[in-house]
Amino acid sequence: MYLATLMLLGSGELGREFAIAAKRLGCRVIACDRYDDAPAMQVADAREVFSMLDGTALRAAVEKHKPDYVVPEIEAIDTAMLAMLEGEGWHVVPSAKAVQLTMNRDGIRDFAAQELGLTTSRYIFAETREEAIAAGVGLPAVVKPVMSSSGKGQSVARTEAELATAFDYAVANMRGDRPRVIVEAFIDFDYEITLLTVATKDGILFCPPIGHRQEGGDYRTSWQPAPMDPAVLKSAQDQAAKVVGALGGHGLFGVEFFVAGDQAIFSELSPRPHDTGMVTLIGQNPNEFELHLRAILGLPIPAITQHGPSASAVILADRESSDFAFTGVAAALEDGADIRLFAKPVTLRNRRMGVALALGESIDQAIERAEQAAAKIDIQYLA
Repeated sequence: MYLATLMLLGSGELGREFAIAAKRLGCRVIACDRYDDAPAMQVADAREVFSMLDGTALRAAVEKHKPDYVVPEIEAIDTAMLAMLEGEGWHVVPSAKAVQLTMNRDGIRDFAAQELGLTTSRYIFAETREEAIAAGVGLPAVVKPVMSSSGKGQSVARTEAELATAFDYAVANMRGDRPRVIVEAFIDFDYEITLLTVATKDGILFCPPIGHRQEGGDYRTSWQPAPMDPAVLKSAQDQAAKVVGALGGHGLFGVEFFVAGDQAIFSELSPRPHDTGMVTLIGQNPNEFELHLRAILGLPIPAITQHGPSASAVILADRESSDFAFTGVAAALEDGADIRLFAKPVTLRNRRMGVALALGESIDQAIERAEQAAAKIDIQYLA
């Protein structure tokens, strides 16, 4: 009856688009998250509500639904339980090793820098304010929780006093139960990219690079293809292939790089579709969610093509509310832009509630159209 049963661990907007892609190919989707009515749950066949950090609940859900593939979408997961389940024969995407290393910044950074020799910034890990201040990577420095999502808890410190404050901010906004941060030397980069890298049964594929602009560690606008020197792009591709190949498994990885001059400097990696890759929903075929699904299932992947310069711009909430409505959708769609509203049940300050997507004759025009469309969407708070 079903092509495959997929269990999503985390059911946000990325999980929602993945679930839609999976349903189009006749898969059964079980959406799991810590709160009910999460975006992917609204399009799934079944749902389970529990903390992904609760290993007992995680095992119970897997044994209940017997998925062919367990597909992590968030960072805060009991990775030890995932490894145990994989050892018993359950298929974790892309692999338990990849999830364990990449869900924590300390794991993937040490793996990339120390074991694989990729180009990274100088960094140390700190579990106390004193260790953060004594980091020795120089100032300014970027301080991040080792476990977080969408840039939460990230800040730049320019003095020792700010290092202490940044440590507190990182710990307060971390996911999981480890009060540990990464302190890394600030890189005066020219721009940053996400290189969507697809590990398939037939080898590794790359999507055109995605440029993005961040505020507070979270992306605000992304565009594709990001203009790059071919030699720098080749360096990024070589590094991405090296780390993805070493992690093993099949699926799409979002590999982030800083670009400074002629250097591509490895930053982070996510073993799943990437938020900046929402732009592929309008500008690329297959999009990142379809690529992830096909790679997981071992299905053929056609040549990755572009419809033209494309961009995405986020739609953010500015306060907490469970009683709200969207206005301005018709106006946002007037000039050929597209809109994805995620249907999250609650708004939070700076929470991503949707994204505007646009094509253009140039990257600049696509960005302008996406940002203008996003600005036309207004969140009306009713209580």
